[in-house]
Amino acid sequence: MRKYYSRILLILYDILIFAFIQWFMNIVYTGTVRLSFAGLMHQSALMLACIAYSRWAGQLHRQVWRYGGIQCYTRLILMDALGFGIYCSLEKILPIEHVRFDSMLATYGLFSLATLSMRMVYRYAYKCGNQNNLLGKLLRALLRIFAFGRVLTEAEADSGRIKIAIIGAGRVGLSLAEDLLNNSKAQYIPRCFIDIDKDKIGRDVRGIPILSESEATFEKLREHRIQEIVFAVPKMSRTRKLELYEYYQKSGFGIKNYDFPSMEIPGRKRQMREFSVEDLLFRKELQVIAPGTCSYYRNKVILITGGGGSIGSELCRQLAKMRPKKLIIADIYENCAYDVQQGLAFAYKGDLDICVEIVSVTNREGLARVYEEYHPDITIHAAAHKHVPLMEKNVLEAVNNNVFGTLNVLELCEEYGCGRFMLVSTDKAVNPTNVMGATKRVCEMITQAYSTRGRVRCSATRFGNVLGSAGSVIPLFKRQIAAGGPITVTDRRIIRYFMTIPEASQLVLESGAMAKNGELFVLDMGKPVRIWNLAESMIRISGVSGIEIVETGLRPGEKLYEELLCRKEELDRTENSMIFVEREEPLSMEELEKKLTILTEACATGRDEEVKMALHRVVPAYRTPEEVNGLVAADDTFIRSHGEETRDEGTPGDVTGAETSRISAGAIG
Repeated sequence: MRKYYSRILLILYDILIFAFIQWFMNIVYTGTVRLSFAGLMHQSALMLACIAYSRWAGQLHRQVWRYGGIQCYTRLILMDALGFGIYCSLEKILPIEHVRFDSMLATYGLFSLATLSMRMVYRYAYKCGNQNNLLGKLLRALLRIFAFGRVLTEAEADSGRIKIAIIGAGRVGLSLAEDLLNNSKAQYIPRCFIDIDKDKIGRDVRGIPILSESEATFEKLREHRIQEIVFAVPKMSRTRKLELYEYYQKSGFGIKNYDFPSMEIPGRKRQMREFSVEDLLFRKELQVIAPGTCSYYRNKVILITGGGGSIGSELCRQLAKMRPKKLIIADIYENCAYDVQQGLAFAYKGDLDICVEIVSVTNREGLARVYEEYHPDITIHAAAHKHVPLMEKNVLEAVNNNVFGTLNVLELCEEYGCGRFMLVSTDKAVNPTNVMGATKRVCEMITQAYSTRGRVRCSATRFGNVLGSAGSVIPLFKRQIAAGGPITVTDRRIIRYFMTIPEASQLVLESGAMAKNGELFVLDMGKPVRIWNLAESMIRISGVSGIEIVETGLRPGEKLYEELLCRKEELDRTENSMIFVEREEPLSMEELEKKLTILTEACATGRDEEVKMALHRVVPAYRTPEEVNGLVAADDTFIRSHGEETRDEGTPGDVTGAETSRISAGAIG
């Protein structure tokens, strides 16, 4: 009952105002034709019914009037106008005593004006009733009258809520403020906006002032009792966001990002969250998926090998939104596969058919049972060993899992009539300098060769390093900063391409949907990032001083830079401006068989060195990291140009390599 107390009270006041105006118009106003008591009751009941209906139709009963703004008052006037039209129509046709039109208009107009004024006075009293002067006392008295008792002023009512300043008074910022103001149980309350639009600065939105960046000094924000700053500008550039973040970090306010996903996920709500390093140091996440792509995967049975991994699990989440007929998660590690299954089951409340199969891609018999049971329409092959230094030590395992595991999956696709095979590849397959990259290059060769012989349409998709994936550099740096340092970087010259896990997953799905047969897809990943600069930027935004960066030397198989294309001049565009196709003649099946025989014989020896030598024979572009890194180190122009590109584009960090490696938050920026 407490929930409806204010609504009932408001209706009571409206009825009292209506009764007074009817008495005034019928008794005092000389222009009114006197009605009998029965006629007055009929007219009053009809008018009240029309008012009640129009206001209910306009959902005015849901409005929290203490936060009312111009749009709320305008809606009240419009709904009352609608009610008046209905009243006039019914009054003429019903068998009741009639009054003149000017009398009806005057009565209805006075009532609408009076109820509107009451709500505006209530809003003003609620907002300004905390003043310690005669006006403040009068307003507090009005509040008590309105509520039949003590009502908290805005300052008192908001005392337990976190006061925030919203950066951005655009659509997203206003949506956030609206949600918070209309939710009496919200933890946050907006007190001001900060914007750069001159047309907005100086104005109010629902009583919340819009300040310019120059006006929003730390002192001014403290006057508004701000506790946290919330960024609500989805299209803000990374450079500008980082600049503002570092500025407001000095104020001591909490800083949050309003997560406003462009692709809605069932079970996921918009939320304010802490800034991540990815938010600040990398370009805005790109949406690769085209509108028509979802229909390609809808109502299909889809098998994802490695479905519990970083990329595989995100592929599952992206595909779930496209409503497949069945989603099969195949993985050797049951814990990760279980987590993905449970997360999707919770998000889709049983509306998604998910199956988990614990099987290794090297286990052909076990994998065959999966194909026999489900007969998938599409196979996305994401299962692979990917850790570069570990695979240098475990060459035989890398070849067995990556190469022959891929071969198993492709052959079973042929055997059981799976129409599509998509290989998840890596930039390390281009001119590889390590075992992992070389094995993935062989996987690409297998995929392209099989596209020429069977019924399965095959494609491979290649991308760079993935932010936040298991074993990636950013989680490592975070742990090292949290532990007080040092941050370890193998070489200050190292350069890498980066993309987010959703981008990588969407690229695989988008390219797979557009593939005809045999394509090797590559994403335009923009400028590379210097890892040393990334480490410096992460230290700076962490606010922790005295963190040291230490060079540890290149790891086995590691090279100073990664490439995305074997021959950049041999490149075709697709209908998606971000996705390209590398033109390359596939191997014949005879050539592929010879290469696989070389690897098979080497693996039979059980010696890693023999297998590595065989990889060099099978992949002509496979060279030692010392050879490639020596060439790059000798080409000083290459190193300097990539470093300058990185800084010009505003990628992580603007501290040059010549500066000291021991830095603090106060020493930079």
